[in-house]
Amino acid sequence: MYQTVGQDAIEFVGRALSVPLYRRVISGAAVEQGGEYGGRDPATSGGVRGDETEDLYELLSTVKANHPDVEGVSVGAILSNYQRVRVEHVCRRLGFTPLSYLWQRDQEELLSEMIEAGLEAVLIKVAGIGLTAKHLGKTLAEMQGTLLKLNRLYGSHVCGEGGEYETLTLDCPIFSSRIKLDDVETVVHSDSDFATVAYLRIKQASLEPKNHADNFEITIPPVLTEPFSEIRDLVSSRSYAPSQSRSPPSLGAPLSLPAGSHRRLGSWVTIANVYCEVKHFTVELSIEDEVRGCFEMLKKSLAQYSLTLASCTNINVFLSSMDLFAQVNSVYGTYFGTSPPARACVAADLPSPLRICLDCVAFAESTPTARQALHVQGLSYWAPANIGPYSQAIVADERIFISGQIGLIPSSLTLPSPQSLAFEIALAFQHVHRVVDALKNNSGGGWTGHHQAIIYWLANGDDIPPVREASAEYEGDKDAPTLFVEVPALPKGALAEKQVILHTGQCDIEDDDGSIVRRTIKPTYEKGEYGSLRGKVFWEVSSFRETPSKVALRREASSRLDHSAIPPTRHIDPDDTSAMSDYRKQKR
Repeated sequence: MYQTVGQDAIEFVGRALSVPLYRRVISGAAVEQGGEYGGRDPATSGGVRGDETEDLYELLSTVKANHPDVEGVSVGAILSNYQRVRVEHVCRRLGFTPLSYLWQRDQEELLSEMIEAGLEAVLIKVAGIGLTAKHLGKTLAEMQGTLLKLNRLYGSHVCGEGGEYETLTLDCPIFSSRIKLDDVETVVHSDSDFATVAYLRIKQASLEPKNHADNFEITIPPVLTEPFSEIRDLVSSRSYAPSQSRSPPSLGAPLSLPAGSHRRLGSWVTIANVYCEVKHFTVELSIEDEVRGCFEMLKKSLAQYSLTLASCTNINVFLSSMDLFAQVNSVYGTYFGTSPPARACVAADLPSPLRICLDCVAFAESTPTARQALHVQGLSYWAPANIGPYSQAIVADERIFISGQIGLIPSSLTLPSPQSLAFEIALAFQHVHRVVDALKNNSGGGWTGHHQAIIYWLANGDDIPPVREASAEYEGDKDAPTLFVEVPALPKGALAEKQVILHTGQCDIEDDDGSIVRRTIKPTYEKGEYGSLRGKVFWEVSSFRETPSKVALRREASSRLDHSAIPPTRHIDPDDTSAMSDYRKQKR
């Protein structure tokens, strides 16, 4: 968890920064070594007794007690989920905001930016292929060419994120003095042809005065990168005639919700239409009690399959008004600990007096590692932090559930100003892409990822045509079953929210000799239409031949949709047995 090489000089770093230095002996060990820290159940979501992470908790508790004005913790993690998860866990418990502005940055770009900003850091430990004791004491500027070459030859991390090297900063723009290493000793821990492990023992150091630069520039990455800036330009260049009427179509009978239902298919359980029958109560329920009632019903449904809330992979929350969001969220968060499920939250026209309805997908994992979460809570330039009780994504059985992404600017968690559909939808596209990329990095890569279903939640039905066109142009959305849904409102007053289900494209298949082989697979996509008593119905299916993973979407024709923008659909050939089978399922 911690870097100890170079601690001999840490006193000089504090003095160069002109800030107080707090130190603590590491007494714990790496007790919890998994990808999660703390339990998923709120009752067990605290620290792990005897773990080294708790030393950081105690140290930062001391800092908070002595400096109550401190609000954030700067984190240098670029790729390490192990360290990030534990620092964020400590920050959450202490009420600190993690500031993770290096997270998921391109390392080659980042190395150049640090050098150009005047950061003078020297290698004080080497432990990677191609690095030897002769490289100790050299600056990043001197090592840049070598590090790039090692990356090309062996895939080494340019910024040392794989543990290839450690550094000590001697000077940077915010140092009031420069650190000078007066006496050092090279210690070779192990010498091998593959990778030498050696470090510098700093025996004596001092501070020397420096000339302060009045101005220095720190590179800030662009909010949008290609191809997402192109999506923004595409949407902004399109002008669509608004609908003649904004009033919703007449539904005839009063609104009603189907009764709650649940079903198990293999290791998966779906629970739909979870709501509290408010009308059965003699006294008016508070919204908080209504949320608790929903979760008690959800827990009972899960218990029928020997599952708990910790088994949930995705929950969709429908509110009668987004004005209830803060109250609902505060109660919602009490039911989850570490690595909460993915989530989308939108307003919906619920039948009065209902104010909340839940849909849930849960997974019966065979081992604790069968369900993985990406729950990044630090502010960064990457994608929006999930400070709330939900994860960016949950991975289980090769399925990936990505939380609904609205167009927040990651570094500030604010919407673009002035508000812009083009900017917001481009950001939503980019957020989904970056979440998937982070999952690939976390798992070691090796998989492509295929969109199996997409839902675009939109606060204005007139925005459906430009968003549909952007989706059609974007390679990641290609062919995936997609719904464009108009809702009364979205969180924070956003105009669009993108929710995605993916499959990694990996599958374990039994070979001819009976052995299990990991294969890369691709989905097949089908679409069509059929007539019903209520009119024309369009359907889309994403499926794999090698695995039962299948997603089907069905939508009825609506006057609120711009039918000229609907992609061409094929009519069902009676001899097409696959399509006819899907047709019969839809009819049922």
